Amino acid sequence: MAKLTKQMIWHIFIMLAGGYLLLAALLFLFQGSLVYHPRRHLVATPADHERPMDYEDVSLATSDGVKLHGWFVPAAAPRGTILMFHGNGGNISHRLETIAIFHNLGYNAMIIDYRGYGRSEGSPGEEGTYRDAEAAWAYLTRTRKIEPDRIVLFGRSLGAAVAAWLAVEKHSAGVIIESAFTSVPDRGAEMYKFLPVRLLARINYDTLGRIGKLRCRLLVIHSRDDEIIPFHHGQKIFEAAKQPKRFQEISGGHNDGFITSGSVYTNALSEFLSEAVPSADQGS
Repeated sequence: MAKLTKQMIWHIFIMLAGGYLLLAALLFLFQGSLVYHPRRHLVATPADHERPMDYEDVSLATSDGVKLHGWFVPAAAPRGTILMFHGNGGNISHRLETIAIFHNLGYNAMIIDYRGYGRSEGSPGEEGTYRDAEAAWAYLTRTRKIEPDRIVLFGRSLGAAVAAWLAVEKHSAGVIIESAFTSVPDRGAEMYKFLPVRLLARINYDTLGRIGKLRCRLLVIHSRDDEIIPFHHGQKIFEAAKQPKRFQEISGGHNDGFITSGSVYTNALSEFLSEAVPSADQGS
């Protein structure tokens, strides 16, 4: 075997260092592609669900002029309204089961596609998703004139970070944080231990940093089996929040835990929503 010379070792070092710097540069430049996975095509509507739901197509304009698309799914005798924010993949048409759960519990459901998703214009970004959330809130409170204390925010995964942001900015009846990460840099650092993720991060979604500022009821839902966002993220978020708060552990994976957990999941939602948006009889 040929003996490595100092020059050969130096060349190997240069190649390894160059590869490392290239990986770091790619992470910095293209992290949006790692965070956002939008799909444009809507595969179904609420009317196509196995238990068809009436719905209205909603068109919104954000403060920076981006046109968004969403659905408003009314309940027959609504107990309140749920403003929903979905995860980083797909679009609103992939959330029919969650819409149906809230609909069956007797609540209006409003869900939007972030910019760059589904029929919404533009391309996704952290600040953009916050503007999208504000536009949805304005639609419910100004256009539909729904009282803020009759609206509960709901977010799953990336949507949990968006819901947490809006819950700090606007006073709602409550917020449900499901399968949430503490922040994008926190999760990235766990996934890419060999890279200085925190120094390279341009996308933050600091859920943990905001949760202590909430002024409304909080329900945190997380599965110990979550293979994408570890359980300890949900625990940390819950621990950082002030009362009143609840934690509900479910089972199953990141994308199907709410289904596989069945009544454990729906009962937790029902109990929390009854507390956050009491009926006229409860409030008298």
